[in-house]
Amino acid sequence: MFKKDISAGSKTKVKSSVQRGIRAKVLETYPLLEPYIDEIMPKKEQLDLVKLPDRVSLYTLPPQPLFYQHMDDPLLPHLTLIHRYPHCFPRIRIDRGAIRFVLSGASLMAPGLTSPGGRLPDPSAGDDYDYGKSDLEPGSVVVVEAEGKENACMVGVLKMGTREMKEKKKGVAIDQGHYLGDGLWNLGLD
Repeated sequence: MFKKDISAGSKTKVKSSVQRGIRAKVLETYPLLEPYIDEIMPKKEQLDLVKLPDRVSLYTLPPQPLFYQHMDDPLLPHLTLIHRYPHCFPRIRIDRGAIRFVLSGASLMAPGLTSPGGRLPDPSAGDDYDYGKSDLEPGSVVVVEAEGKENACMVGVLKMGTREMKEKKKGVAIDQGHYLGDGLWNLGLD
């Protein structure tokens, strides 16, 4: 979606009633953000809506990008927000071989997640397992981490559930997402 560099379109202030609705939707979608929501979206601060190409809306707390949304799709966190609060989102991990493909804008394929370096939610894992115990369904927003790297490299919506990925071990896991170095990451909001 953001393979090429993009330029910001019109910028408008978000009404306080709409801002409360966005805040409620964020808490509904990402309940682990609740302790940090006042840091992320303070009630007294003004959110901005930046229009981007292809009907994408970017919500910012100038100059910090927070969430983006394509038409009526779910609100997706920007990678800078994920890097500040990494354990507040459902996560999966790709192996080292998939990193270069993800960072070049390719679709994330299931073999990169089901190989020995990849990690998916595992109901049989111990309590110290970082990737969750319950399988994720198609349409879930998920953060993609990379084997051996500290920060997340991508965020997107699952095309197939994690249980199906474990069974089939092939196919597209995430079709389009926001990744390090893409147009949204490089967007200047000054």
